[in-house]
Amino acid sequence: MTYKSKFGFGCMRLPTTDPNDPTSIDQELFNEMVDIYMEKGFNYFDTSYAYHNGMSEVAIRKAVVERYPRESYQICDKMPTWALTSQDDNDKFVGEMLERLGIDYFDVFFVHNINVPWFKLAENAKTFEYVKKMKEDGIAKKIGFSFHDNSKLLKEVLEKYGDFLDIVQLELNYLDWEDPAIEAHKCYDLCVEYGLDVYVMEPLKGGVIINQPDDIKEEFNKFNPDKSIASYALRFCASLEQVKIVLSGMSKMDDLMDNCDTFENFEVLDETESKFLEEMAEKLSSKLAVPCSECGYCVDACTEMIPIPEYFALYNRSKNQPESDIYKNYFDKLGDEKVPADECTYCGTCLDYCTQHIDIPEELEKVCDHFEKGFSAYSGAP
Repeated sequence: MTYKSKFGFGCMRLPTTDPNDPTSIDQELFNEMVDIYMEKGFNYFDTSYAYHNGMSEVAIRKAVVERYPRESYQICDKMPTWALTSQDDNDKFVGEMLERLGIDYFDVFFVHNINVPWFKLAENAKTFEYVKKMKEDGIAKKIGFSFHDNSKLLKEVLEKYGDFLDIVQLELNYLDWEDPAIEAHKCYDLCVEYGLDVYVMEPLKGGVIINQPDDIKEEFNKFNPDKSIASYALRFCASLEQVKIVLSGMSKMDDLMDNCDTFENFEVLDETESKFLEEMAEKLSSKLAVPCSECGYCVDACTEMIPIPEYFALYNRSKNQPESDIYKNYFDKLGDEKVPADECTYCGTCLDYCTQHIDIPEELEKVCDHFEKGFSAYSGAP
């Protein structure tokens, strides 16, 4: 396997015509991006039943399936684990996904986002057994699961199902590599131990790695002005031997071109670069108020539908640019247009769904404090 073949197109954050409407995919721009990606010899597309409220699969059908021969591309899709209520749901969702995509088999199929609560749902619906049969019946060429939890749960899943699975998709990046909450290194080592391929999601940690404070950006520029910050993050992942695919979610043509260049001219990370990234990870971690990857699972779980990642993003940017008061205006605007941050009831429902293991209610309180907002909802909190 060449390093070039490791570059996958993540279709979770496609270009949109309306930033407030995830279904408003800019199909024309996406088609252009797909054409360049394919022309350069890349061919792996990762989607999910949930991405862009179901429209990611439709966009892939229009951009890829209807325009290229079936053997020329690979598609990975994922079972919406959180929506499983019975064994019958497995058939229902797979049928919908195949129809949306306009295909009759998946190249790769995952049980989506295994964590403590959703692992129980998958177990109750016998979804792992179902995907095993999908492979036996030729509906999926390779099978596995995407994972967002600690190494203890991963070991439990692998002990039970690892003998018939091919792949684990991990959140893996140089910022999380030694993070005790994410345990990316430990999870990677477990996959190696069980002989499973690793596919990487969130190599840029939802954009956190590239949206860095100016002083850290300057250090990257001094270290090597010819390489982008994103390129280092992708090379960190792809340089790992067991990693077979590194996904990048691209909403801009510039991002696509930069990532293509990284993999077309791939260089394995050397020792000096690895040490530099360790140092940068420590510095960035110390400056990051909340290590949110903006995956949005907490919002789906929130009873009040608070746009939690958006508040954390404003908080992080404001903390790194204390001289600017523009983020206070953005904070107020977000509360007016969606749901105020101080409507958190401290119910804790979101905690089991956070891929970063953040104490969300506590951090939301800090956000409100920072922007000098009233947070009466917390007054009775334990």
